[in-house]
Amino acid sequence: MANPWAGEVALVVGGERRVLKLTLGALAELEERLGADTLVDLVGRFEGGRFSSRDLMALILAGLRGGGADLEAADLLRLEIEGGPVVAARAAAALLARAFTVPGDG
Repeated sequence: MANPWAGEVALVVGGERRVLKLTLGALAELEERLGADTLVDLVGRFEGGRFSSRDLMALILAGLRGGGADLEAADLLRLEIEGGPVVAARAAAALLARAFTVPGDG
């Protein structure tokens, strides 16, 4: 079960319910993979709708790895995300929001 107060998001990947979380290590990996200079650049890219399907997959992968999954990019390419791109994008948006929000802040 995902704990939103801990920044976690649940997503069914490959038929298995998984927990995604953007740890500091996962964020650093994501910055490198996407060529973002700062976290602000990275978040702005997604908030501004300037992201590709590759960016979305990189974010999901970083969240999965931050949540403890031992997956590589090639693994994620083979696995189905239940609900498709729309659900993946919603999960990614929630993941970013929870990573940069203090619980209880309005």
